[in-house]
Amino acid sequence: MLIANQNEFLNEAYLHLGSNKNEPLRQILAAYAKIEEQVGAIYAFSQFYKTAAWGKEDQDDFINTAILVKTTLSSAELLTTVLNIESELGRKRQEKWGPRIIDIDILFYNSDIIQSPDLVIPHPSMAERNFVLIPLMEIAGDYLHPKLNITVEDLYLNSLDTKNVILL
Repeated sequence: MLIANQNEFLNEAYLHLGSNKNEPLRQILAAYAKIEEQVGAIYAFSQFYKTAAWGKEDQDDFINTAILVKTTLSSAELLTTVLNIESELGRKRQEKWGPRIIDIDILFYNSDIIQSPDLVIPHPSMAERNFVLIPLMEIAGDYLHPKLNITVEDLYLNSLDTKNVILL
């Protein structure tokens, strides 16, 4: 009798986490713990990177990281769960691109392409943001973007973003 490895049935999701309020590293580590508790095991994580704010620049610098998590959650359930985690950690959505205690974005979910009113995967703006691409490249540089059909590393090499991303 062949017994399938339980991991074969887990979904793989790449997430980006960022924070620029209330001790950002502490907030990201708290999010890691809640993700492991509510989403699934973290299989890979990048180092932490410091970047100037993007979009709305008159605020503190951000700390950013990327993780690979394996989960039994569907993409919709994953979105609901990470939004709940953000809320549990104190995030209040008040201003687009404004300061935040924690931000958790779903970058990839398996190799799925999802276009719904609530969720777009792959993340539609990731190719324009080095603060997302550099941490993601560290853990998934050869991952093939399912819509653009190029690797994460190639996305970074073709990026027009000129903001510095500094390894902590």
